[in-house]
Amino acid sequence: MIGVAAAVVAAVAAGVLAERRWPSGAERAARFVLGATLYVLLPPATFFLVARLELSLEIGAGLALAWVALILVGGAAWLLSRRVLRLEPPRAGSTINASIHPNTGYLGLPLCAALLGTDALGDAVVFDAFVGAPVLFLGVFAVGAAVGTRAGEGVPARAKSFFLRNPALIAVVAGLLAPEALAPDVAVDAARIAVLGIAPLGFFAVGVTLAVESRGDAGQPGIPFPPPFSAPVGAAIALRLLAAPALLAVLALPFLDLPDAYLVQIAMPCGINSLLAAHAYGLDLGISAGAIAWSTALALLAAVAAGFVL
Repeated sequence: MIGVAAAVVAAVAAGVLAERRWPSGAERAARFVLGATLYVLLPPATFFLVARLELSLEIGAGLALAWVALILVGGAAWLLSRRVLRLEPPRAGSTINASIHPNTGYLGLPLCAALLGTDALGDAVVFDAFVGAPVLFLGVFAVGAAVGTRAGEGVPARAKSFFLRNPALIAVVAGLLAPEALAPDVAVDAARIAVLGIAPLGFFAVGVTLAVESRGDAGQPGIPFPPPFSAPVGAAIALRLLAAPALLAVLALPFLDLPDAYLVQIAMPCGINSLLAAHAYGLDLGISAGAIAWSTALALLAAVAAGFVL
């Protein structure tokens, strides 16, 4: 667990330093890393891990309950940001997106492997494909389109992107349909190793993105680095790290025994793509960046502590 945390910190630092020294080259490298991860690394790893997964009632019901929990968290974030904190719609939108969008891919998968063992990766991958990805494409961008100051792609376009630009989802479906014989031990072991490499790749891109946003563009001021810890940031983090997993656990308690990976995944810090959505739709960049940075730091500290206990 300490190794995963150290790799994340080092990768973010490398991304920030690379952007400061070679701005255009670092941005191209970050785009390449994200594209290679999404289209080259994740699909085959996802297929082999899911092909070994034993289907059960807990898998499907747990995914449905995770959606219910995140919808409730989003509603609570809207009420808290608008009624209690009296935030303007763009700032409220960033608070909502930070609360509903967990980093189930770049951080969730490696953390599940480190905390629960690599046998839990199949459940973690399914959660990422059926909860993490659609929350981004259908939820985060819909909030941005509804309350942002800039027009962007609406829900139909994002729904199309979810199905057509989500190779991991296709790999999950294929893995669920494939016989176990198509996932030999050597391929599954390679997939588990590949997943552990996702964290440094993804967080290098996180460092580059935060550094880019700190500079600003087109005459707009950048956000400080590290971003300030404000009341909306604190509210988003509390909803993301505490309320979401607690709600899922309470909802599932009377009905089923959830896969442990689901509780780890829904407790992940705010995903980096909420910052990209804030930039695209004119939401509040400071809240988005602050929620990502501080929730990631807190989640890593908690994961290291859990690693000692477990």
